[in-house]
Amino acid sequence: MGGTLNALLSCERAVKTTKKIPIPSAAQLRGIAKLATQATVSVSRIAEGVHQSVWGSMGVPGGKEPGQTRGLTGLIYQSVRGVTQLVGAGADKLLGALEPVMALVDEQDADSNVQVAILAALNGVMGDQLAADNNPLATTFGLRFQGQLVATGLMPKADAVSGKIVVLIHGLCMNDLQWADAGPSPNDLGAALAKDSGFTPVYARYNTGLHTSENGSLFAAQISEMVEHWPVPVTEIAVVAHSMGGLVTRSAIQCATDADAPWLGSLKKVVFLGTPHHGAPLEQAGSWVDVILGVSAYSRPFKRLAQLRSSGITDLRHGHVLASDWQGRGRFERAGDQRTHVALPRQIACFTVGATLAAPRGVVAERLLGDGLVPLNSALGKHDEPQRCLAFAKSHQFIAFKTGHIEMLHSVAVRTQVLAWLASTD
Repeated sequence: MGGTLNALLSCERAVKTTKKIPIPSAAQLRGIAKLATQATVSVSRIAEGVHQSVWGSMGVPGGKEPGQTRGLTGLIYQSVRGVTQLVGAGADKLLGALEPVMALVDEQDADSNVQVAILAALNGVMGDQLAADNNPLATTFGLRFQGQLVATGLMPKADAVSGKIVVLIHGLCMNDLQWADAGPSPNDLGAALAKDSGFTPVYARYNTGLHTSENGSLFAAQISEMVEHWPVPVTEIAVVAHSMGGLVTRSAIQCATDADAPWLGSLKKVVFLGTPHHGAPLEQAGSWVDVILGVSAYSRPFKRLAQLRSSGITDLRHGHVLASDWQGRGRFERAGDQRTHVALPRQIACFTVGATLAAPRGVVAERLLGDGLVPLNSALGKHDEPQRCLAFAKSHQFIAFKTGHIEMLHSVAVRTQVLAWLASTD
């Protein structure tokens, strides 16, 4: 979900410090060409606009028109636009020839914070379409430890981890690197949990444009594989989920419950941060993505694609968790809430943080404002229909006042509360 994406602004500081300018990799250019041949003719201009935003942050002038690059970079983008009349296979083959030439660039820059943030924004807006077309720009679901994928044959060494794992999962248009970039503190929440409670932090990165239920299934499978091959016995799992990540987590738990997955017995606690358990009105107005992408220079060019509104975005309307919540229904229909209610799992301690831009004791303002994207009641699991309410214990709820949707990620008060919850034996 990403809120205002203030976290992306830290990328600007990183670029200024390192003096490295992210260059689209060959695979990314091929992905852009695929989009172009699907009649998304503006996508290369979007990529160029993001690229020029990076240049501009360093004071480097652009091309003749706003959002245009100059020199060799500008020529590359012109070439991409020039192949829009080619068939998809031809364009793919043409740009595939660039891979040997750009191999060093790929290796050096492919996982930079700026590029990862840009791709995360694009996936949030239209990741379902990218995945359906097998586009190289589509993000695949993966769990990471110290920046490296956690998978069969790629497990960390036993002396680097513990049997207590905390998985942190981000929201719409965001990525795993932004847990550390969210605020001025040198340690992100995962690092703090490692220091204070002995958890090994593992971070999810995924395509937030897919249905939450699709990502839930992938999340459940990833955790199952991780636990099976973890280098030491897993004694405890906790999940900290921001925004959309909370819906994906609830979906994953339901998948694991249906499959009687062994790892579910190790999952002891889940903390939700600003999760729209009962949806968000801004999605219904079609303006959520504008709010998310409109602040950062790196993500602002993607507003040109806002009308696409991925499956992930439309799932936020009512807070879909199950596949049955959306299957057989038009994503843009103005239908009422037809979800199947999914209660909180009884065997897992669930905690929730809701934020509001209002000051304490401003009850009306709390209800109306919320954190700028998610209404306070939605984040706390409250609903006008009693049968739909999520039963968070009073002691398992926390309200962050004068705090926005992204700001909660670097709120000292929120961090202190999450650390206390995960350290407790309740």
